[in-house]
Formats: sequence, structure tokens, C-alpha cells
Amino acid sequence: MSLSLRLEEGLAALGLPLSAETQTKLLAYLALLKKWNKTYNLTAIRDEAEMLTQHLLDSLSILPALQNSALAARRWADVGSGAGLPGIPLAIVRPDLEMSLIETVEKKSAFQRQAKIELALPNVTVISQRVEDLPGGQFDAVVSRAFAELVDFVTLAGHLLVQNGKLYAMKGLAAEAELKRVPPGWAVTDRIQLHVPGLDAQRHLIVIERA
Repeated sequence: MSLSLRLEEGLAALGLPLSAETQTKLLAYLALLKKWNKTYNLTAIRDEAEMLTQHLLDSLSILPALQNSALAARRWADVGSGAGLPGIPLAIVRPDLEMSLIETVEKKSAFQRQAKIELALPNVTVISQRVEDLPGGQFDAVVSRAFAELVDFVTLAGHLLVQNGKLYAMKGLAAEAELKRVPPGWAVTDRIQLHVPGLDAQRHLIVIERA
């Protein structure tokens, strides 16, 4: 099965009817990731079909779980963004989002800057700094994908949020012990099971807010 058909079927399963132009841009991102990965080792996954499932569709799986009010014209940050995941796929699909990619490893930031240029993503900002060094109160939402334990995510990135902002942690198994270690002053307000087409593994979105 071609990559374009795999993507089309995956998006249909997620309930995301995207234009042909948007799908083409998602595949262009995937091709750029594969190209750079040969030299810069951005991801351990080498196969494009696996990248599509474990990177693209996994990143986009949070969209059906979120209400539009959490997305439209909002300022988002992707902490520990790596190869721009989930930030770049989200920014492609939702051009109304202002997406900041926060990543300290220069080769990964360089890839993000190239993707911003080649894919024409004016709503993406690349920030090559440590998250804890950034000024607070900048973002409506902060997302992480396998960045750290929840306690570390909250401790390092919580200050980035505006007063009523939310932290979104993309996790595999939502372990109860980890949920209970959220620092005082914060609370897990939702735990949403995500469904990634073609992936036989648990995925959850943990929503954390100031208590």
C-alpha cells in the first residue's frame, strides 16, 4: 500500500477529513524527516510506513480528543520537540495554531528550521533553549510527547502557561503511581485514551491544570 493511501486511511480512521494539499504537506514532512534521519539520526525509526504510523498519526491522534476551543487561534508549545513531534504535524493540520517548538539539541532544531522553511509554516517558531530558562506566561497549552515523567514535565514547563492554560502529556501506559506524583498546586483533570490507527499499543493524553 502506498504511503499516501496509508495516510488517507489513517486520517479517515481518526475522523480528520484533510484537504489533498494538507496531506501532501504531511507526506513532504515525512520525506524530509527520512532524508535528514540518514545523517542526523533524529529518530530510531527508519521505515517510512512506521514513521507514518508512530510519528504522524500518533501526533495527530490528540486532535479528535480536543475541543476546537483548545485549538483555534491558541498559542501552543511543544516541549522536547525532537524532530518536531507532535508540533509540526499539528501545525500543518491546524494553521490557525501558533506552535513553538522547544528543543535544546541543535541538530534537531536545525531540522525544525529547515522544515519550517521547506513546508512554508509561518505559524511555527523554533526555540533552541532549555525550557526552564524561558519566560513564563506565554502559552495557552504546552504539549509533550514522551518528554519526561509527569512530575518533571510540570516542574520544568508549568511556568510557561497563562493562568488558565493546560499541560498535555502524550503517554503510553497511564500509570497510576506517576499520576499521583504530580506536584502540589497541580491536578490531573482528564485522562483520555487515544486511538492511533495501525498501532497496537496503549496511548493516553494526560491533561494537567493548576489546582
